[in-house]
Amino acid sequence: MSFTAESSRWPDVWLAATARGTTICGDFLAATALALALQSSGAGGLAVSALLLAATLPLVVLAPLTGRLADRVDSRTLLVTVGLAQAVICTLLAVAEHPVLVVGLVGLLACGLAVTQPCLAALLPAMVRPADLPRASAISQNAVSLGALGGPVLAGLLVGQFGTRVPLLLDAVTYLALVAAGLLLRTRRGGRRRTTVAAAQGGAASPANQADPSGTGANWRLRRDPLMLVMVASTAVVIAAIGGINVIEVFFIRETLHASATMYGLVGAAWMAGMLPGSWVAARLARRFDHDAALIRGVLITLAMCSLLVLLAATVPTAALLVPLWLVAGAANGGENVFANLLTSRRVPEAMRGRAYASYGAAVQGGSMTGYLIGGALLAVVPPRPLIAGAGVAGLVVVLAFVPVVARAVRRPVPNEAHRDRQVVGANAGLATPGRPAEPEP
Repeated sequence: MSFTAESSRWPDVWLAATARGTTICGDFLAATALALALQSSGAGGLAVSALLLAATLPLVVLAPLTGRLADRVDSRTLLVTVGLAQAVICTLLAVAEHPVLVVGLVGLLACGLAVTQPCLAALLPAMVRPADLPRASAISQNAVSLGALGGPVLAGLLVGQFGTRVPLLLDAVTYLALVAAGLLLRTRRGGRRRTTVAAAQGGAASPANQADPSGTGANWRLRRDPLMLVMVASTAVVIAAIGGINVIEVFFIRETLHASATMYGLVGAAWMAGMLPGSWVAARLARRFDHDAALIRGVLITLAMCSLLVLLAATVPTAALLVPLWLVAGAANGGENVFANLLTSRRVPEAMRGRAYASYGAAVQGGSMTGYLIGGALLAVVPPRPLIAGAGVAGLVVVLAFVPVVARAVRRPVPNEAHRDRQVVGANAGLATPGRPAEPEP
């Protein structure tokens, strides 16, 4: 594995996780408050879709640029500058009233997220030893889950008492956590601190570095890594199939099931609460996975579980029954995130991780954006309940369609196999896994 830490820096892990969790809490607080405000004002599904699209489109469009920024610019500079800018934008959002202005400011916030998300994701493997990465990933995922868990609940309570301004001002304060993290983190990457991985640190034995012996990452490409490619594609397509529920559920809970705004917040929090145990279970399982193929199978299984539970959600008579379903679905979602993070960290050279995480995030957000568009458009002509059922069925069909694709990716022969085997000697030869990245042609 191409890691840079000789010993794990756990204070940095906890600091980065706290910053991520705090800002995620503010993001979910603002998103839930704005969704409730649009629904209460009589806006339809397309209006909610526009809001969600504004929050995701920059992560898709800007991924090639923001990934390079995360790899080439000092992480401290990025976190401090972008954190301050996001705090200012969110303060303006608190006083904005026109829907077009609100959507535009949400889009600007997402531009900042498109930078900080791959920056923090690429920092995590540099903070810990390879053996500690599953635990560090679980800590980071739990922080995100806790933040997302508290955001909808706070929004449901605060919107009823104070309207949308107070939640949005709180969101502005949470972005200062990014500034603090940027100033306090000892681990840095990008800029002049761009890491050159040494074989003594374990980098030469990784699949990624076998494909790129120089350690620069210049030869790594997503399309040449079959397991990474199928992970990104399957996750994006499944999210496109079931992502529409983010638009549909506010109308399903509030209008079809006649539940309160507080219940809507609690249902949204249940999914995030389930991610807490799910990420820890996945971290423990991942320690036993000797091959990358096991990680991609874990991704596929957890995606199938999410789709099945979305299908079951269409049958509930009351909103309260959504809570246990979303708890289990959230556990599967948390496991999928951990598996995907570990697979990316194992297979991508350190110098390219910002771009890899940005590409993965763009695929996920692109799938979400597609789901938002489909959900918002269909909601105008189809009731919420059958739409949720259709989303679950579509997700299961997609997972089944990717099963043979994963099998082929795992069995895919690697170009210049004999040449690589001569390069990887001794114990290092046993670290190669099926479907690993292809070595560049001579």
